[in-house]
Order: sequence, then C-alpha cells, then structure tokens
Amino acid sequence: MRNNSLKVAASALISMALLLGASSVFAGKLDTVKRRGILHCGVNKMIPGFGFLNPKGEFEGFDVAFCKAIASAVFSDPKKVKYVPLSSSQRFTALQAGEIDVLSRNTTWTVSRDGSVGLDFTVTTFYDGQGVLVKKDLGIQGISELAGATFCTISGTTTEKNITDYFAKINSNFTLLTFEDADGMMSAFRANRCDAATSDRSTLLARQYAEKNPSIYVLLDETISKEPLGPAVGSNDSQWRDVVVWTIYGMLAAEELGVTQKNLEVMKLNKDPVIQRLLGITGTLGKGLGVDNTFVANIIKNVGNYGEVFDRNLGMKSKFKMSRGLNALWTDGGLMYAPPFR
Repeated sequence: MRNNSLKVAASALISMALLLGASSVFAGKLDTVKRRGILHCGVNKMIPGFGFLNPKGEFEGFDVAFCKAIASAVFSDPKKVKYVPLSSSQRFTALQAGEIDVLSRNTTWTVSRDGSVGLDFTVTTFYDGQGVLVKKDLGIQGISELAGATFCTISGTTTEKNITDYFAKINSNFTLLTFEDADGMMSAFRANRCDAATSDRSTLLARQYAEKNPSIYVLLDETISKEPLGPAVGSNDSQWRDVVVWTIYGMLAAEELGVTQKNLEVMKLNKDPVIQRLLGITGTLGKGLGVDNTFVANIIKNVGNYGEVFDRNLGMKSKFKMSRGLNALWTDGGLMYAPPFR
C-alpha cells in the first residue's frame, strides 16, 4: 500500500514537472515581459529626433516614444523600459537572442528580413526613403552627377544595396565606405574621406542639423528607395506582436478620432461608441490582447497619440520642422491608417 502511494506521488511530481516545463517552453514574450516587470527595448542612440542619448543620459526621440507606449500598454507605466542601444549590425542578433523584446530603431521592413532573419515586423511608423547629403560647394544637383565618387554609409543597412543598385542601373561606378554607426559615417564625410553620405533622408536631415555648420551641406531632392521603418519583434509570437501592433494602431486611431493627452479625460465621457471602445470604457478589446482594457487610454495619457509624438520629436514642435508628408493620416492624404477598433 505504501509503495503504491509513493508511486502515485512520484507520478504526480513528474506530471507537475512536465507541465511546468511545458509552460516555460511555451510561455510567450508577453508573459515574460510581465513577469520581468520591465520592457527591454532596442534603440538607436545617435539619430537626433528618432533615437538619441541626450547629455542628461536620457533616451529621447520618435522611436523611443514607441518603447514608452508599449510599456504603457503592458504596465500602464512609460518608465518601465530598459533601453538597449544597438548598432545596425548588432540589432538583429540582439532580437534573435532575446536580449531585447522589441526593436524600435529606424529599421526598414524588407522581405529578406521578414523571411530569413528571424524577426517579424509590426507596423510602419515612418515612411522614409534613401537620400544623399553633399557639401554645398560641390554644386551637385543630382545623384547621377556623383558617378565615380566615394560614398560613406552605415554598414548592415539597406542603404548599401540601394546605392549599389542605383549605380548599376545607370551603368556607372562608385566607391562605398561603410561605418559601424552614424557618428563614423559623418566623421568620415566631414573629413573628406568621401564625396557624399547616403542613408535614410530623415537620418541625414537629423545629422545635418546636428553639425556645427549645417548650412555648408545640402540634402539632394532625389530619393532612390522606399524605406518603411517600424518596430520589429521576434518571429512566431503572435500574441506579443499583436500587443505591439495594436499599441501603434491605438495611437493612430486616437489621432484620427481627436483624442489627445490634453482632452483624454473629457473624451472618456464622449458617447461615440468607437471612442468608448478605443478607450476601454466599453467592450473587452484590451483583455483580448492580454493587457489592461484601458491600454490605449494609458498610452495616450503617458505618451500621446501618433500625431502628438510626431510633432514633438520630428514635426513643427521640434527643431527639425519635418512635414508629415506620407506620414499623415489617410484622411489627410497620407498612408497612416489603423484598422477598426471593433
């Protein structure tokens, strides 16, 4: 009788161990982040306006704001973020290794990255394109005039292939010097090691502005590629991807519906059923994602809607004064569009 009892107890322990092991194996990123109590977000630290480590030792910028928004969705607290500064060549390895939960660092969505690099893209937060920065005294008007020239760019980016495709298309030669980060690229460009710097137009504009004498440079009008930039997560975790996706869509929907940081409390009393669902007053949309039902309201309270984040970091309320362009809402002629909150 005693042996039977021991066998039953041992069997129960083994079953429990297997169950716990299975839970550990299949625990998604959302559960991991919740248990840890802090979001690990991979960012840039050298692109003012997007991801930048300021003199106070604080990360700031458009991409950084989405880290805060995700933390607001999961924890209702934008401060629960550990920022992990990453170079272009480090970013995908960090995501694959689980060192970060989300990559929010001016990364272009491409089929090879989606299919072969072990990550899933979420939502395009900024529609960009590759440009070329030259010194004004060269008198260059178009990129084709730079045939035979030397270009500086950042390694591990789409810009290397784009500029190669460009000169192959016009059957011209060029020389490419690559650098680990934007500081290296601009330092070499400043020292005349190359005739031009090439990267995303927004990156070049931000770095031009940061130069001691920005007026000696000119960003050529020509754009040679499509660069849809946005956060990425690890592959095959649809629950976590959904949280990031609907965090961004919530910010877009809030702008479309006129919900801002300033009027949030008033809008909670609005009888519009769409606004009520968006803010979690009615329905269970947040709970369905595994976060608080008021996750969008928490994001707007802590970070603001998409338009507020754009204006504060890149737009008319920032030193860059960028126009919205393709990044305007679809209702204003842009490409920004959130699926229904229903």
